[in-house]
Amino acid sequence: MAAVIEVEHLTKQYGPKTAVDDVSFVVRPGSVTGFLGPNGAGKSTTMRMIMGLDRPTAGRATVNGQPYTTFRDPLRQVGALLEAKAVHQGRSAYNHLLSLAATHGIPKSRVHEVIDMTGLDSVAKKRVGGFSLGMGQRLGIAAALLGDPKTLILDEPVNGLDPDGVLWVRQLARRMAADGRTVFLSSHLMSEMAQTADRVVVLGRGRVLADAPIQEFVAAGGGTGGSRVVVRTPAPDQLFQAIGPNASVTPREDGTFMVVGPDATTVGNIAAQVGVPLHELTPVGASLEEAYMALTRDDVEYRSEGTR
Repeated sequence: MAAVIEVEHLTKQYGPKTAVDDVSFVVRPGSVTGFLGPNGAGKSTTMRMIMGLDRPTAGRATVNGQPYTTFRDPLRQVGALLEAKAVHQGRSAYNHLLSLAATHGIPKSRVHEVIDMTGLDSVAKKRVGGFSLGMGQRLGIAAALLGDPKTLILDEPVNGLDPDGVLWVRQLARRMAADGRTVFLSSHLMSEMAQTADRVVVLGRGRVLADAPIQEFVAAGGGTGGSRVVVRTPAPDQLFQAIGPNASVTPREDGTFMVVGPDATTVGNIAAQVGVPLHELTPVGASLEEAYMALTRDDVEYRSEGTR
């Protein structure tokens, strides 16, 4: 039976500060669910409560109907990467994985399998204390995969990885989901999340701002206000006067115009009706980053001057 992560009215307070505020969502098997939110939004705290590392102030989190801490074979149920550096720095990668396997009755052959899967062969006998951030991430993912779990929970798994490593994590997540497993991961790389996730849960200041299939979330555009079309024409004044006040027109540095409101078909028809030549007419889809930024604009805890 595939596992389901259920978070119900989860709340976590640290003194007067509410880090997670009445959060509820479900992560289902067979797809990749992305977990997004600005720094300080409560993502890591939520993941830690799912894993039983933090006790909620209110609410509950379960995997396949029971708290993580009640599993007798947790590595076989849930593989998690929350803190890649939480490893004895004097041990080799191989000995670290071997000790985890021994406590869960996992055969030594599986240790060799995950070392091979994660590209750690050349450094398996080296001390973890000398690992780069990327190699530490790979070791953390290897530990998460050790029990061949039904559920993967990965907090910023591509942090510190080179492009090949990022691609590998994406393919791993997609493959695990295609195999019917539950995959829940966070990342600040929007372009990568757009290629990896099927669904997104977005937090802002500890509350759920969105919980939707990624295509629906991006299509909504975070409130962009309509279709977007790039237009190039030698007669812009005539065209935009004909389109009327229902469109927002912004000149761009390359001589084109961004038209927000009417879709490409409407713009093309109007141009034909008034006899305006079009040298370019390109529909522009909203990106995950744009939708995310629009949604979380008011929920960023620390803001630089350039994003105000």
